[in-house]
Amino acid sequence: MSEEVFKQEAAPAAAPAEEAAPVAAEAAPAAEAAAPAAKPARGVRKTRTGTVVSKSGDKSVVVRGERRLPHPVYGKVVRRFRKYHCHDEKNECKVGDIVEIVECRPLSKMKRWRVVAKIAEAK
Repeated sequence: MSEEVFKQEAAPAAAPAEEAAPVAAEAAPAAEAAAPAAKPARGVRKTRTGTVVSKSGDKSVVVRGERRLPHPVYGKVVRRFRKYHCHDEKNECKVGDIVEIVECRPLSKMKRWRVVAKIAEAK
């Protein structure tokens, strides 16, 4: 008897409007599911903006990022810097350029970031 109840719960009755739908409409959702936009996001990647301080090799740059935060005791806003080793696929960045970088998978021993866009040229 418990099997009958389970079967009734597992297979709900289809609405009459769904049965009357044409076969072509069933193929459309399958095409949408195959599109890359239908995939769930892999997660939000960190983005930073900084200045290129070194052109360290072929397709590699070092970007200095800055963040401002209040001093824990005195409250004055202080600047903290960090260097990011980045991959420059187009090899277009020069020292002094302001660029936007995004986090990515490890590309080498030090490189974990990619250059996405050049915001401003070096002066």
